[in-house]
Order: sequence, then structure tokens, then C-alpha cells
Amino acid sequence: MSEAGDEADGARGSAYQEFVVMELLLEKLKLLNYEEEALVQHNLKPLNRHYFVSSRFLPSNPGEQFHVFHVLAAWLINTAGRAFPAPQEHDNPTATASGVLAELRALGVKVDFPASNLLQGSGEFVCFVLYQLAEKALKKTGFSFKRPTHARESTEDEFMTEDKAELTFDHQEDEMSDDEKEKEMDQRAVDPAEWALEVERVLPQLTAPMETDTKDWRSHVEQLHQHRGRIDSSLEQTMSFLHKLQEDISSSMKKLSSRETSINFQLKHLIQEYRDAQAKKTDASEQYDTASGRMMDRTRVVAEVNDSLRKVKKQVEEKGRSMSDEAPVVKINQSLVKLNQEIAEMDVTISVLQHMLLQAKLREKHNMMCDMYASNPPDPAAEPFSAG
Repeated sequence: MSEAGDEADGARGSAYQEFVVMELLLEKLKLLNYEEEALVQHNLKPLNRHYFVSSRFLPSNPGEQFHVFHVLAAWLINTAGRAFPAPQEHDNPTATASGVLAELRALGVKVDFPASNLLQGSGEFVCFVLYQLAEKALKKTGFSFKRPTHARESTEDEFMTEDKAELTFDHQEDEMSDDEKEKEMDQRAVDPAEWALEVERVLPQLTAPMETDTKDWRSHVEQLHQHRGRIDSSLEQTMSFLHKLQEDISSSMKKLSSRETSINFQLKHLIQEYRDAQAKKTDASEQYDTASGRMMDRTRVVAEVNDSLRKVKKQVEEKGRSMSDEAPVVKINQSLVKLNQEIAEMDVTISVLQHMLLQAKLREKHNMMCDMYASNPPDPAAEPFSAG
């Protein structure tokens, strides 16, 4: 294998190094019982084995991943024996990343990349930081890995099988070399012109497709070597372009990093002013919410008072309308006139009835007197005495 092939294999292997580091990190976090001691307090779900890997084949959420990174980094730093504040809602991501790197340097880990590489919440640098912090936390807790113990097994049968296969393969190679020598001797004895004419004559009969034997592993191995050679030749040219592209990207990243650092330094006072303005805005929003609540309460009270006033106005209007209405008075006058007429009629009727009653009494008295005189005639001698 050439040096270019070794470099290509190394480049292909480095692309998957991030996955390996993430899986090792997850195992160390499980040893530290991170689910119950770190994630439960912040109501977070357990991580999958590719959570912090940056790849175009994996979904990404920079805000959520950076928050989880902040939570785990703070917990690991505290577990490693250093004091680090817990994540808050209004923390500055740049200040948080710088603080994590400062604590990592204080723990004795060499860091040669800027804090801006951690802001995306995933990637090689995030996995590296968490892996180193997990190492320090495990060392602080006194945990250590032990060598595994493997059971010894007999491999004599395997060795015998391999020896037999090597002998058979060598014998076949010897037979093939003898056949090739015979073919070379026959080709030397044949005239090339006659051989060409014979080939032209027989060639139309040799156009039948040949079926390759799937068990012929030698042809497969030869094809693999040919493809591998083509791939290596193409890879050399591609790797040169990739190295050049990597250098350009690295220089651009360094320029961007330095530019970002200078911009952050230049805009430091503006950022502080923005934070102060945001704090004032938060206070004003709270005051506005409080005033809005009070206004809503008073608006509700005013609405209730307006309803009561409307009802009172309606009652007053009904009372005034009833007091200014003369129809009941006219009806009462008409009823009084009618009642007076009826009283006069009743008086006349009563007078007539009294007169008729008096006439009946007088007639009855007269009849009684007549009956009495008829039964007892008066004495004529007594009449002058009666008269006197």
C-alpha cells in the first residue's frame, strides 16, 4: 500500500472519529448516571448515540443542542470538583462557551480552538470538550476501567485447515505455471501471419457470450485489485484538491474567527447597552401587564356601573311616563260620573220602593180597620162619648 493510500484511509477514518468519540462519551455519561443527576433537573430527554455529531445526514437543532451542552458541561465541571453556575434563561452563549473552556484549561486540558466553535452545539469540538470533562469527572469519582478477561480456546484445528489450504493453493499455482510454459512454446512454433488468418476465420464462431463462474474468486480478487488501483489513482488527484480546499477553508475560518473576536470586542459596549435596554424593556413590559390588569378590572367595574345606571334610568323613565299619563284620571272621573248616576238611580228606586211600601202598609192597616169594624160594629150611644 502506498503513502497516498494510507493518507486516504486516514482521511476516511477521521470522518468517523466524531461518531466514535460521541459513543464513548455517552458510555462515560451513563457510568456517571447523567440521566438522573443532570437531565431530570432540567426536564430533558436521554441522549442518543449521535446527538452531538455534526453531519448532513443527521437532524440538528443548534439552540437545543447548545442548551443540553451547557447543562452537561456545568454538571460535569461541578462533578470534577470545580464550581460552575447552573444554566439560566438569559445566559450569553459566547460567555458560557468561554467559561467552559476556561474551566477545562483549569482542569489541565490543553485547548487550542476558540469558544465560537462551541456555539453551534454540535461537532468535533463539542464532543471533545464533553469527553474531556467526563474523563475528569470519572477520575474525581475514583472510577477506573479494568482489563477484560478472555477465556482461552484451542485453535489447532484452525491452523491445520489453513495449512492444508495453503498447500493446495501452492500446488494449483505450480500446475498453472507449467501450462503457461507450454502455451508459450506453442506460440513460438506458429507463424504469426497464419495465426492471424486463422483468427479471422474462426472469430465469427467465437462471439458466443461466456458465462463467468460466480465461484471463481480469483477473477473477483483481480477485479477488486483493478478497481482499487483506479480508486487510488483518482483519489490522489482528489486528495490534492481536498487538501487545497481544506487549507483555504482553514485560513478563511481563522480570518473569520479573528474578525469575530475583533467585532465582539468592538461591539462589547453596544451589547451591554442592548442588554440594559432589554432589561428595561422587560421591566416596562411587566409594568404594562400590571397596569393592563388594573385597567381591565376598572373597565369591568365601569361596565357594571353603566348597567346599573341604565336600569335606574329605565325605571325613572317608566315612573315619569306613568305620572304624566292622564288616562287613569279620566277613567276615574268617568267612573265617578257613572257611579253618581247609578247612585241617583238607586235613590229614585229606593224612594219609589219606600212609597210603595208605605202605600201597602196603609192599605193593609185600612183593611185591618175595616175588618175590625165589620166584626165589632160601634155602639151608637157611645159615639157621642167617643166623640167628646
